[in-house]
Amino acid sequence: MRRILMERSGEMEVFARVVQDGGFSAAARNLDITPSAVSKLIARLEARLGTRLLVRTTRALTLTEEGEAYLHAALRILQELNDAEQQAAGGAVRGRLRINTTIPFGTMFVAPAVPEFIVRNPNVIVDLSFTDDVVDLIAERTDVAIRVGNLPDSGLIARKLGQSRRVVCAAPSYLTQRPHPATPSDLERHDCLTFNFRRERPTWPFMLEGREIAQPVKGNIIVNNGETMKQMALAGVGIARVGLFHVADEIAAGRLVPLLEEHNPGDLELVHAVYVGGGPLPHRVRAFIDHMVSTLNGSPLLG
Repeated sequence: MRRILMERSGEMEVFARVVQDGGFSAAARNLDITPSAVSKLIARLEARLGTRLLVRTTRALTLTEEGEAYLHAALRILQELNDAEQQAAGGAVRGRLRINTTIPFGTMFVAPAVPEFIVRNPNVIVDLSFTDDVVDLIAERTDVAIRVGNLPDSGLIARKLGQSRRVVCAAPSYLTQRPHPATPSDLERHDCLTFNFRRERPTWPFMLEGREIAQPVKGNIIVNNGETMKQMALAGVGIARVGLFHVADEIAAGRLVPLLEEHNPGDLELVHAVYVGGGPLPHRVRAFIDHMVSTLNGSPLLG
């Protein structure tokens, strides 16, 4: 009978810590063991696997291709072990919950929802990270990310939280210099603000004579997030197409003016919670997603 290697989970945890902390010494401090113990453990792991996982120099530590694959598997297994312990302990909602989302959505919706979540789940430590970069959930050890817009193909599990109507709009200062577009084709003579994460020529959807069309647009400013697009529109440098939740206050105050509303095809921007699958969903993650569904369900901007 093959001997069960009881130390495997410990090896995985140390290896993941070395990668996360960027070196043996930092990992040793956080694990409260000696750097030599960390070095010996990693050497033993590599010897057992028969492959190099880390390339170490005096200045940097990088993962090999095998190390990258092992890290992803190790993080998943460690999470499953943690989930199993939670279930065995009676399904308590506890532990550190790492959440990632965009800066505007996080500021507007997630941060205000966290205090009530903590009141209901006092044994959870909420670790918030707001960034407009799309993070790798496994590499960043993120439990759940809230993403706005179309989701790329991936192995992540997604749950819809809500949706926001998109609106085409511009500042009055822009419209005093250029004629209001009366039809979608008029946008060909306007500066339109576009996103830089689409490789193909940007198009905006409209309804025209009972059918949906894709209107090509162009402009001299390209951005990577809705908040920057809103600021550019407010500055009067172009026409924006953005989720209504970004600009609802500006439209209500008259700082931005909706355009071509009669041609809006019901253009929607979806909001999803995404997380890594492959095992039972941690209770703290499920509790947070359920809380966000309940919270956003009452928002007039995310129907």
